[in-house]
Amino acid sequence: MQTRDRQQLEESGGLEFPLRTASVSRATQETQVHVSVNVDGQGIANVDTGIPFLDHMLHQISSHGLLDLDIQAQGDIEIDDHHTNEDVGITFGQALHQALGDRKGIVRFGHFIAPLDEALVQVSLDFSGRPHLSYGLEIPTQRVGSYDTQLVREFFVAVVNHSQMTLHIRQLDGINSHHIIEATFKAFARAMRMALEIDPRRAHLIPSSKGVL
Repeated sequence: MQTRDRQQLEESGGLEFPLRTASVSRATQETQVHVSVNVDGQGIANVDTGIPFLDHMLHQISSHGLLDLDIQAQGDIEIDDHHTNEDVGITFGQALHQALGDRKGIVRFGHFIAPLDEALVQVSLDFSGRPHLSYGLEIPTQRVGSYDTQLVREFFVAVVNHSQMTLHIRQLDGINSHHIIEATFKAFARAMRMALEIDPRRAHLIPSSKGVL
């Protein structure tokens, strides 16, 4: 639910919601990463990871998920992009997890099918508290520009494990590597946007029959 919609809900029902924001830093001998996220943002992104293609994909998450993202990373990209790519995913996942708190009021489930020219990718996800990734992309080339396409899976593994979501990615069509990957990130963003909206019918309840996520 966008900020204006949250305000309308608060005004009409006397409901109050905490700001869903978080900032997380991660420092290792290989990388230094800082991520700030506002779940109820407007899609404003300030991203610099040193990996241009990853920056492009993070902009898709922000724009289509309506997350405000500030992601700054420095890493050993003179070796390769793996450590920075993974640690950005870890830190982004941790920031999401912190911003959502007990996940009270969220829709919880999200799904989207995104086309990009000939590519078509389906994403279904659940902020379940149980990390799981089912990854079904078949990317035909090893690289898009300088970016190793194997790192797409590594990014989502890191996000899933540290945000504690269940994520299923299915490629329904596609022959262009760039299109397939970008459609994936756009579908992920829109599915996440759906899942993280506030459900006005149970705005102060945890969306689980167990009473906890």
